[in-house]
Amino acid sequence: MGAKEIGARVKRREDAALLVGRGSYVGDLRLAGMLDAAFVRSPHAHALVRSIRAEAARRLPGVHAVLTLADLPASMQVPIPMASVIPAAVEKLYASEAEVTQYCLARDEVCYVGQTVAVVVADDRYVAEDAAELVEVEYDVLDSASDPQGALGNGAVLSHVRLPSNLACRLRLAKGDVDAAFQRAAHVFRESLHTHRGSASPMEGRGVAAALDTATGTLTVWSSAQTPHNNQRVLAELMGGSLEMVRVIVPDVGGGFGPKAICYAEEAVVAACAAVLARPVRWLEDRREHFIATTQERDQYWEVEIALDRDARILGVRGRMLHDNGAYLPLGLITPHTGAATMHGPYEIANFHLDVSVVLTNKVPVSVVRGAGRPEGVFAMERLMDRAARSLGMDPADLRRRNLIRPEQMPYSIGLVYRHGETVTYDSGDYPASQAKALELAGYDAFASRQADALRAGRYIGIGVANFVEGTGLGPFEGATVRVLPSGKVHVIAGCCPQGQGHKTALAQVCADQLGVRLDDITVVTGDTGAIPMGVGTIASRSGANAGSAVLLAGAEVRKRILRLACKNLEAREDDLELSEGRVHLKGDPAASVSFSELYRAALGGARLGGWLSPEIPPGLEATTYFTPRQSAFCNGTHVTEVEVDIGTGRIRIERYVVVHDCGRVINPLIVEGQVQGGVAHGVGNALLEFMGYDDDAQPLTATFLDYLLPNAACVPRVEIGHLESPSPINPLGVKGAGEGGTIGAPAAIIAAIENALKPFDIAISEFPLTPRRLIELLSRSAKWGALAP
Repeated sequence: MGAKEIGARVKRREDAALLVGRGSYVGDLRLAGMLDAAFVRSPHAHALVRSIRAEAARRLPGVHAVLTLADLPASMQVPIPMASVIPAAVEKLYASEAEVTQYCLARDEVCYVGQTVAVVVADDRYVAEDAAELVEVEYDVLDSASDPQGALGNGAVLSHVRLPSNLACRLRLAKGDVDAAFQRAAHVFRESLHTHRGSASPMEGRGVAAALDTATGTLTVWSSAQTPHNNQRVLAELMGGSLEMVRVIVPDVGGGFGPKAICYAEEAVVAACAAVLARPVRWLEDRREHFIATTQERDQYWEVEIALDRDARILGVRGRMLHDNGAYLPLGLITPHTGAATMHGPYEIANFHLDVSVVLTNKVPVSVVRGAGRPEGVFAMERLMDRAARSLGMDPADLRRRNLIRPEQMPYSIGLVYRHGETVTYDSGDYPASQAKALELAGYDAFASRQADALRAGRYIGIGVANFVEGTGLGPFEGATVRVLPSGKVHVIAGCCPQGQGHKTALAQVCADQLGVRLDDITVVTGDTGAIPMGVGTIASRSGANAGSAVLLAGAEVRKRILRLACKNLEAREDDLELSEGRVHLKGDPAASVSFSELYRAALGGARLGGWLSPEIPPGLEATTYFTPRQSAFCNGTHVTEVEVDIGTGRIRIERYVVVHDCGRVINPLIVEGQVQGGVAHGVGNALLEFMGYDDDAQPLTATFLDYLLPNAACVPRVEIGHLESPSPINPLGVKGAGEGGTIGAPAAIIAAIENALKPFDIAISEFPLTPRRLIELLSRSAKWGALAP
């Protein structure tokens, strides 16, 4: 077969076209007769809609339609279906999902700034925007729920007029006897924490185009999405049609990071406009719309405590978490539930109790952003570990080491219920080795000396450590087709849907190893419901584990068929044959061979009318396989970061960043390292910069990049990456996810490092993001600030 492709540092095949501007995005579509849409959005966080007058807008030259909810098909005048099932164990405080998911266009109430109220379709976006400003909406403005902590009090302002309270759900994760554990504890430490919401901010915003084939009735939708088959299902349901009459195609996508995993109101409305007008219609999100209408994440408040025995071993963890989900629950409880279950981390904890309250406010709804609740859960646990170590005078890394689950304990059930109702069971991993390797790469043992030297020179440097475990390879399945073409080249179709991860390269590597073909002879198609009938998409670090395994299994089946045909052609046994360069040949005798192209014709009975095939060999050289994992595959890692803090300006400079990551078997180290580096960049923004502010009336305050800061090349460090490989037994490739680990541990490690640098000021940091202004505020409250301030 030649050199193995799995494990090779293959450059991404996708990049050549993207780097020279030959990518194809929704914004690049040029369909004959295409119109553009613009949305009328609520300027109020909470209001009743009394009337909508669109006569002036409709009279504007170039306007083709102005639609409100009443103008949409009857099947669409209902709330958008929730994208994830809420487990039965969750206490739901609402009567039906319809009360906590939004309408495609507002019915009689708007519940956040940016909610869709009406749509204008015109010759181009300029006319559509002008017409949208002419639509007159009469509102009765209501008080808004902005502060999630105050949203549950007596007399709190309601975020929805039809709901009895702002409490949407209650969730409890518990095991053991946590109260008894705290009673016998030698040490108890507490933390009050806040993690603030932010935007995903991909380079490409959301976008959708739709066209109706009037001859067949088929609706084709192009979407900058992550889950095309989910969108197909939702659109078919809302349009009142059958699944096969809707095709969703996802072209190149300029970043997703989670929010593009759900089907939004704009996608359904654009599809309806295309059907009503029998013209292609497109909508492209602008940056302000992304800030006020695309889901966000990370707004949580934690009150937690940890109990330790005399040897600093964990006896129990308990507390409560308040999660602000904004105005609706588009993705159910994925974020708070995942965050709560992830808090356990890589540690042995016999007793655990966490109460979670999910609150509705009049802010942009929450779904997932890279990490999906895990950065918050890891932050809570790692802050507790740092607080305990500091109070006990222990090395933070040593406290962690004493409590890590050991590899011989795998598989390890943590005894908590995960977000889809299954019990969390870690399948494999060596957590002590991960931490030890990260500390070694970071020069951790020598840091105390470096820190002392720096302090004598008036410099404040610090080091932080954070461990994490992440459930990856989310089910329920993923599909792939592997097909040998008449030319002898290979075509792969997969249900996953990349947004820059390099899936087409990685899947080609998996296929190449099965069939012994060159990567250049493999084409990969993703993100098209017309190409493969069932799929899930690319979310939750799942595609390598699931789509990769589906390609592996389908490729193995095609390999069997090739060998059966070659045995007959070459009059040899399978054991005497090998596949290489698109041919099958006798081992040791490459000249005695047959090409895939010849075998393709043989698999069709010689490509002649009539004739017979052997009953044991089905026609064609292709196979479709759906891989269904029995549970998540859990990756893990350790972050170690070193920072320097300028106490005069609040500037934080990351001097060094180390990540040791175990994603099981590595298909392509180059891709994995890119994912980790990018994940850390996202985590740096979360930790230090990205603040999505709202005032007391739930009006967004940071809805431009002048106010909402993203990390740039100057503040993102070069990440030193170490690999461990603990193959997962959950899938035949042995892989685990790698797309989010760089983000998950970053806020905890960075905040720990800053706090460590500021030990002379004796301040505690219990929040992120930690902006320069906020850092100076904390320093100025220190009793030692006057003596040490510059």
